[in-house]
Amino acid sequence: MARTKASAKPAAKKRSTGAPIVSSAHLVSPHSAEMSEFEFGLIVAGNAFHRWVVHCMSAAGLKDLTALDVLVLHHVTHRARNKRLADIAFIMNVEDTHLVNYALKKLQGLGMVESSKNGKDVTYASTETGKGHVTRYREIRETCLIDALQADDALNHDIGQLARLLRVLSGMYDQAARSAASL
Repeated sequence: MARTKASAKPAAKKRSTGAPIVSSAHLVSPHSAEMSEFEFGLIVAGNAFHRWVVHCMSAAGLKDLTALDVLVLHHVTHRARNKRLADIAFIMNVEDTHLVNYALKKLQGLGMVESSKNGKDVTYASTETGKGHVTRYREIRETCLIDALQADDALNHDIGQLARLLRVLSGMYDQAARSAASL
């Protein structure tokens, strides 16, 4: 008897944990319940991460910032090079540059970031005060988060693998968004 394409596929593994843990059961695909479970995990992890960066920066002395404000400050401080608004938004994968612009203006008002004109371009850099808060953030991060990872090298390796997977999935979601926009 000839093998058909359908029978040539290996049988799907049964989940030992039962039904997938998802936030939108109506989106669970029979082809990839794992993607729905991943998306729920991403929602929960994303919100936890945003809450963490806000509280960590608050502990570092900068209160009343949003997660985007904190992340923009970190990016502006990154590698001690002046950056343009468009570059900040591009690297952070933020489509709405006005959101990044608002964060930059807020950080400027707090004295954390300064702007300078370079020809037609406006660039942004951290002030010494901004760098001081970022340094304090790093110290708190080491104490509250990184120290917990030191005991588990396998977990650190898994986090590295997960980071690479997230970058791949980011590209897939960006491509899917372009496809959906063309429908």
